[in-house]
Amino acid sequence: MHFAPLAFYAGPDQVMTVTSGLASLLGLLLIFWNKIVAVFFRVIHIFHRADPSPSGAATAGVPKDTPKASS
Repeated sequence: MHFAPLAFYAGPDQVMTVTSGLASLLGLLLIFWNKIVAVFFRVIHIFHRADPSPSGAATAGVPKDTPKASS
């Protein structure tokens, strides 16, 4: 009899332990979800500052000293 395939067997005692651990991690994530999302948006806000000029979107890729082309 070959015993190598038996190493991959996962019985109910192993599976229930793993799923219980995953469920507790998910529950902990859901408890603190609001704080996790707030920290995420705070980090995004630090790296993504808005351009204070009102025409910032139109001149986003144009350097400051380059004259704009007339239309």
